[in-house]
Amino acid sequence: MDRKRSYDDGCAFAQALDLVGERWALLVMRELMFGPRRFTDLKESLTGIATNVLTQRLAGLEAAGIVRQVDLPRPARGKAYALTPWGQAFREPLRVMGAWASRSPLLRLDRPLSAAAAMLSLGSMFEPAKAGNLRVAVDLRLPDGDFAVRVEAGRLSVEPGRHPDPDAVVRGDQNALLPVLYAGQPVAEAVAGGAMTIEGDATALERLAQAFRSPEPMGEDIKA
Repeated sequence: MDRKRSYDDGCAFAQALDLVGERWALLVMRELMFGPRRFTDLKESLTGIATNVLTQRLAGLEAAGIVRQVDLPRPARGKAYALTPWGQAFREPLRVMGAWASRSPLLRLDRPLSAAAAMLSLGSMFEPAKAGNLRVAVDLRLPDGDFAVRVEAGRLSVEPGRHPDPDAVVRGDQNALLPVLYAGQPVAEAVAGGAMTIEGDATALERLAQAFRSPEPMGEDIKA
């Protein structure tokens, strides 16, 4: 943290902004929520970030104890960046922020999401009341990684990796998946259009979609 840019305020929220309030900092953390990433991978996922800015943000987050450098295991090898346990604890604030932002009257739904952003959005859009007694496990094989999604006992779990015995395996781009989960697009339509393929129980994705709400703006319209 650069003390010259500190709010110098006793409020814990202000001090949190001292740590992660710089432009791109939260998005860097978002991309690291599901595991270590190389610098080049982060640069590719964070469209528009300059190389020197990414370097600065990683250095600042590392100095604050939020990010650390790690050695990737074989066969990948090389250096990467990962969140510390304290950095990982920011997953819940990100979920809450995403849920709040999904109600914005200025929400843009025409922009692509990275795999990490899409998977974090599941937590923001999940509604236990809608899930009810639903029990379903779906593996998502996305271009940027595999994710195991499970809903059981009114709870959602989204973690990197694969289930040992999923109800279904979905392959495709995350941006093709989200309209099925949030906007009611029929699974058959997405499959027929070539946006995704499904192995196993063809109804598993439809049942999973029942656990999420749609992004619906609230409050007064904002006029430019």
